[in-house]
Amino acid sequence: MHDQAYQAQCRSAEQRHRPGDADRRATLILLALALGTFAIGTGEFGSNGIVQLFAADLDVSVPAATYAVTAYALGVVVGSPVLSIAAARLNRRTLLLALVGLFLVGNVLSAFASELGMLAIARFITGTVQGAYFGAGAVVAAYAYGPGKGGKAFASVMAGLTIATIIGSPIGTFIGQQAGWQALYACVAGIGVCAGTAIWYCVPRTPALDGGPVRQELGALRRPMVWVTMAIAALGISSIFAVYTFIGPYITEAAGADQAIIPVALAVFGVGMATGNWLGGRLADEYAYRGVVLGYGTVLVFLVLVALGGRHLVVLFPALFGVGATMMMAIPTIQVLLTRYAPEAPTLMGALNLASLNLANALGAIGGAAVLEAGWGTLSTAWAGLVLTGAGLLLFALTVPRVAPPPAPQQLSVAAGTPQNR
Repeated sequence: MHDQAYQAQCRSAEQRHRPGDADRRATLILLALALGTFAIGTGEFGSNGIVQLFAADLDVSVPAATYAVTAYALGVVVGSPVLSIAAARLNRRTLLLALVGLFLVGNVLSAFASELGMLAIARFITGTVQGAYFGAGAVVAAYAYGPGKGGKAFASVMAGLTIATIIGSPIGTFIGQQAGWQALYACVAGIGVCAGTAIWYCVPRTPALDGGPVRQELGALRRPMVWVTMAIAALGISSIFAVYTFIGPYITEAAGADQAIIPVALAVFGVGMATGNWLGGRLADEYAYRGVVLGYGTVLVFLVLVALGGRHLVVLFPALFGVGATMMMAIPTIQVLLTRYAPEAPTLMGALNLASLNLANALGAIGGAAVLEAGWGTLSTAWAGLVLTGAGLLLFALTVPRVAPPPAPQQLSVAAGTPQNR
């Protein structure tokens, strides 16, 4: 369906551009999208790294401070489908630019927050952008990549997010430690300005990126497997956040190390996420389910390592790498599954995937806070993640393989058409 929709645009692009020009153009498109996801990821994951800082500054407990993290996640859960459906007819380039503008508003408000409630509201506003951005970005990335590469397209959009965990979040945490936690959000707003400028200049104005009827997007929500896949994502990926949200306490309280080690631990986790994202994009395009099975199954081992051996940095650091890598390995496969179940609504499916991941953020943060408040110890948050991911793996085993298999991975396209398709 998508191949037919974009054939005319592809043939026209071939006539206008030499292959080398098209390759460079596609690279610029992907870099512009990744800069936007880098800004989003730096704000999201950087918030986890400064939980202790704004808890102390706002005079609240660390478990209470995680409500600001949860508010962001809920903003994604609510805003992803609402904005995607409301903007269904918008050209994806126009939608991306509008979302960057809303992102800037949320981060500026975060930088000026003076109490927890205000910060939570600002983070909620910022979170509403994420799912719709990733959904629209996945469509634009697929336009650049070409048909049959839905997993790689989504992994490219996710690349900025994973780079943010390696570079943006650790540096943001360091900036927060040195200049105050508000400085993180000011820096993120600055990156957002750069991302918006890059999208303005690099993403083409083309009717190939026009949206579709609202009814088409809403029709996808009537399919039960869309909701089942979202639940699998929300439960399974939550272990990332049951660990990542509490890396600061892991380092300073469980391992007894200096807070200067926290950015290093965040970077190790981020390298794992980048590795898993790269591998996951390739698994998603070649195998129907392997990314989810390997990711969810293997992370259970690393969660046990965190819970039992996290007091020792020599155990904690490899385990953090493993948690990040195995969970990110599953995410592109989840995106491909969603798009197979609703190929006529790729933007909404991308947004719902991110909504699921941020519901996972909320579940992980809430589960971790619950075991901490119960007095089970700092490292017990890994057990909470293990229970949640185990539930996601069980739901997957009971549903997805038993349903009529989706199209072969090679036939899938998040959205076909490419400026260099030849």
